[in-house]
Amino acid sequence: QVQLVESGGGLVQAGGSLRLSCAASGSIFRIDAMGWYRQAPGKQRELVALIRTIGSSNYADSVKGRFTISRDNAQNTVYLQMNSLKPEDTAVYYCKLNYWSDYKFYEYWGQGTQVTVSS
Repeated sequence: QVQLVESGGGLVQAGGSLRLSCAASGSIFRIDAMGWYRQAPGKQRELVALIRTIGSSNYADSVKGRFTISRDNAQNTVYLQMNSLKPEDTAVYYCKLNYWSDYKFYEYWGQGTQVTVSS
């Protein structure tokens, strides 16, 4: 079975930084993309950042210039460096994995990690 291990969430003051990590393991032939999504209370889940094995990446407009997504392909790990954090960034952050296994395409979600930014 596929597993995602998320870490790095916590409480930080506005203007501070956090780095989230997500490590994938299990029956994965090839990773297509890994990314981070977030969901705040009363809000729908939204894309934060996504990076593909082919090299392209996407960011939400609200985090451009502040967040950076990166990958260690050898370790099947994705990182999200979050700088200049704002209270509006407070949410549960979910790691998402898109991968191939036995010529089938799968999507898998982590359980989420809480990020709280105090004002």
